[in-house]
Amino acid sequence: MAAINSDLLNALRTGFRADFQGAIAGVTPQHTEVATIVPSTTKSNTYGWLGAMPAFREWVGARQFQSLQEHGYAITNKTYESSVEVGRDDIEDDNLGVYKPAVQEMGREGALFPDKLVFGLLKDGFTTECFDGQFFFDTDHPVNPKHDGSGTDVSVSNVKINGDYNGEPWYLLDTSRAIKPLIWQSRRDLDITTKFNPNDESVFTNNTFQFGADLRGNAGFGFWQMAFGVKDELNADNFWHAWMAMRDFKADGGNKLGIKPTVLVVPASLERKAIELVERQLRAEGGVAVDNELAGKVKVLVAESL
Repeated sequence: MAAINSDLLNALRTGFRADFQGAIAGVTPQHTEVATIVPSTTKSNTYGWLGAMPAFREWVGARQFQSLQEHGYAITNKTYESSVEVGRDDIEDDNLGVYKPAVQEMGREGALFPDKLVFGLLKDGFTTECFDGQFFFDTDHPVNPKHDGSGTDVSVSNVKINGDYNGEPWYLLDTSRAIKPLIWQSRRDLDITTKFNPNDESVFTNNTFQFGADLRGNAGFGFWQMAFGVKDELNADNFWHAWMAMRDFKADGGNKLGIKPTVLVVPASLERKAIELVERQLRAEGGVAVDNELAGKVKVLVAESL
């Protein structure tokens, strides 16, 4: 039996933190591949520049300033936590090995938690508004063909939905730029806090010590033009439909954005189809193996959180 003293509790704090940080270092989050990471220092961030893709023109006369405050899309930070109690008797009996996996799993889950929020937005993008007031994946995003905004908006689609399709959606993204299709806004990094003081209220009341992890931030939508959502079969025809639509996207003013998809995001259920579609060098056609025109076209990202 171990005596509960300051040396033991300090060693416990150090061990728990080491296990926690080790678990964080052992995982590779996926959200950084599809989301712009934006540090936050306030309760919320307003992204007025969304909807104003910077464009160059010949400098004739006075500068023509693009309004970055036209859209008031804001992302409000939220706090997320996970907490556990450690029995005082387990510490006295030197039975802490049973808690090590819990600490490690807390670190792993916390490191991957932004993935759940970011990729969850893709799934919710068919019914959730982005900066222009339309659903992120929608058939009628307004784009004005005139640089001065005097033209009549035209509707642009970044979605394809087949009402008879019963499978899971998939997504084509352009992640090649500084601004990505989604945003992860980080207010406070993931960390662990321990309450290992014999005089803590929880020790007196419940005979337990406590520890917990928390982080603060939130996910949001970036430019819809960099994403295309499909609720239809994952096949070459639908891939090309999404690809060509994205290649033709224009900014306000009529200038092509030069969007070129780089990533095919799929849930685990579509992993095999995705690999067959864009990674295999050959495909079957009429019982004969022919070159696959889509081989290497984009990277396959199997999102574990979808």
